[in-house]
Amino acid sequence: MIDAAVIGLGRWGKSLIAAVQGKSDKLRFVHGVSKEPDTVCDFAAQNGFRLSTDLSDVLSDPQVQAVFLATPHSLHVSQVKAVAAKGLPVWCEKPLSLTRAGAQRAVDACRKAGVVLGSGNNKRCFASMRELKRIVDEGALGDILHIEGHFSNEHSTRVVGGGWRDDPSESPGGGLTGAGLHVLDALVNLGGPIKSVDAKLFERKPPPDPRDVLAVLVEFATGATGMLATVRAAPAFWRIHVFGTEGMAEARDEDTLILGRIGDTPKVHTYEHVDSLKVLAEAFADAVAGRAPFPVATSQMLDMIAAFEAIVASLQTRAPVRIDG
Repeated sequence: MIDAAVIGLGRWGKSLIAAVQGKSDKLRFVHGVSKEPDTVCDFAAQNGFRLSTDLSDVLSDPQVQAVFLATPHSLHVSQVKAVAAKGLPVWCEKPLSLTRAGAQRAVDACRKAGVVLGSGNNKRCFASMRELKRIVDEGALGDILHIEGHFSNEHSTRVVGGGWRDDPSESPGGGLTGAGLHVLDALVNLGGPIKSVDAKLFERKPPPDPRDVLAVLVEFATGATGMLATVRAAPAFWRIHVFGTEGMAEARDEDTLILGRIGDTPKVHTYEHVDSLKVLAEAFADAVAGRAPFPVATSQMLDMIAAFEAIVASLQTRAPVRIDG
């Protein structure tokens, strides 16, 4: 059992705890940090963990074996470095950094300290997405030609808004930094590094009004093409669609996959539902315990942030942006 702490007890910090506390035999939370302890003291008591107000309190807690960061994006790199310097594994919610250079510093700090770095790309653990990844990796679709991804999330208008999440310096690109990053991770996971992007953002009103649409045309290093879209004010919708020389496969929502091979009628498959956040958090615990590598490689974390930074630049310049390296 890994005893962990979570820094940041907003909506997502609470979601991390709710996913595993009392449900996992691999991970439990024993310490939480909030700048507003009075608002979360009941939650801490209900879930049986200590509550304090600063990261340093966790870093001096001898019981803590790993740290989860659910904090504003601009704090991630410095906090990852501080945790790694104490020799503790660290899970960082997306994005790891707002720039590739920052993400590289975080990765380097963990590598130097010899600690596991995890990331909160839990949509990879949807039952549909794990099956899609298996199909692509086994070559069932042939050479990959094109990937389309769309994640719209009505929570952006009803639940998530407010505070630093509505600050364009913390969350640039409309829906990119929230829902869009999950699609970008899916593209990198399935198609490999991205070579260039051309992004467009349509906003009904200036931020923090969430009625915006982000669309991105992607070119992979392999030469394959891709498209990313997110509509923050639309009903919740998840779709990742891969096209290859031998067929296509489409992950729809969390548990459904449509597979069609050339010459055959597409077939719909439904898989047993899982809690994707619990699956990924337990994968992090397995990595900390040395049982298996964390499923998101640091190279993919860097590739995703490089593409993220390029999309933001493309929106600013209103022109395609090529990704070096």
